[in-house]
Amino acid sequence: MIRLETILTPGRSLVNVPGGSKKRALEKVANLIAEQVPELEMQDVFDKLIAREKLGSTGFGNGIAIPHCRLEGCVAPVSALLHLDAPIDYDAIDGAPVDLLFVLLVPEAATDAHLELLRQIASMLDRKEVRDRLRAADSSETLYQVVLDVQNEH
Repeated sequence: MIRLETILTPGRSLVNVPGGSKKRALEKVANLIAEQVPELEMQDVFDKLIAREKLGSTGFGNGIAIPHCRLEGCVAPVSALLHLDAPIDYDAIDGAPVDLLFVLLVPEAATDAHLELLRQIASMLDRKEVRDRLRAADSSETLYQVVLDVQNEH
């Protein structure tokens, strides 16, 4: 089973990210990932994430969004975690603004393992104490550490 800490890095766990709007937040995500994963293009990542949002918002409620998509050229799952400096309107199912974005990019030929990752992320973020700990993290290292700790509790 793929574990979240193998696809997320401290460098892709950011706190106090200026959000502004859904589009701007996803642009930020695409830039961050393209900087760190050389085989991925910023514009590709951004276009695919936006296209996925058009099918239906990935805002899951409780201030959480899990933007995700399949991506050509993506060889292994890539994740990023952003805590925005202020909640943004995200068309979430409960109408609440979003300040935590847990991003998942998977290869075009996505498998059950990739669906399992999405499920892992969703069930982790479903827990109020986990969301509180993520929101309380004051540095990228701490944010990443919360994910590690939560994974290791199981």
